[in-house]
Amino acid sequence: MIIDKVKKVNEKEEKRTRNEKAADMMIGKWVKCDQCKEIIYKEELHQNLSVCPNCGKHFRLSARRRIKQIVDEGTFQEIGKGITTNDPLHFEGYLKKIEGLKEKTKIEEAVQCGICEIEGEKAVLAVMDGNFLMGSMGYAVGERITLSIETAIQNKLPLVIFCVSGGARMQEGIISLMQMAKTSAAIAKLKEAGLFYLSILTDPTTGGVTASFASLGDIILAEPKALIGFAGPRVIEQTIKQKLPEGFQSAEFLLEHGFIDKIVERKDMKTTIAKLIRLHQ
Repeated sequence: MIIDKVKKVNEKEEKRTRNEKAADMMIGKWVKCDQCKEIIYKEELHQNLSVCPNCGKHFRLSARRRIKQIVDEGTFQEIGKGITTNDPLHFEGYLKKIEGLKEKTKIEEAVQCGICEIEGEKAVLAVMDGNFLMGSMGYAVGERITLSIETAIQNKLPLVIFCVSGGARMQEGIISLMQMAKTSAAIAKLKEAGLFYLSILTDPTTGGVTASFASLGDIILAEPKALIGFAGPRVIEQTIKQKLPEGFQSAEFLLEHGFIDKIVERKDMKTTIAKLIRLHQ
């Protein structure tokens, strides 16, 4: 009798564990759109370029997925991989946090750069990744972006940068702010060489990245409803003591006021980039 009871308890426990695992698997396979509130099957979302099939919301992309969507298969040759974060201010816990992010995201920094082909057009591509410390810019990011610009100049190639960032990386202090001047000076050299620079702003592009290379493109594109700005709306309102307009800092608002040239949906992005490169050859 006792053995039978023990068996029944074990069977119930095994069944409960299996059900919990199944529930966890199902939770991991679905995602909720925070715009239309619909529950979407993850695989369906990925097949739709990470765009909500119900309302068209553009979900944030990792650099890896972005490169896969934009670059011709097998043509991406990474550059700057050895440039990684250091700790100039000996900021407590900074390097430990970076190592944890490397393990979690399987990338080394908040931007990936390389030479590639986009619909047969050769270009230098830099793609920022918001999964790595919110795409914040420190020494390594600034150095990789600058290397991309210098590579474009050296090889006489157009430059394409996908921007996403929470701004300068506070753990590196003035070193991070210096990257704004460095990348801007490098872009000036690119323009002196007569080469095309296409800047693409995705959600969110803020802080020191907006105030430097992100805003210096010959043509500036953006994804729909991307948040683009320098400081946050609350900080601006407190500073200027005025209520901000509706939709302030959205890609649509900035297009209307002449800050960007065009809003491009993700399904059209690769073709648009290739066309612009051909036009500026």
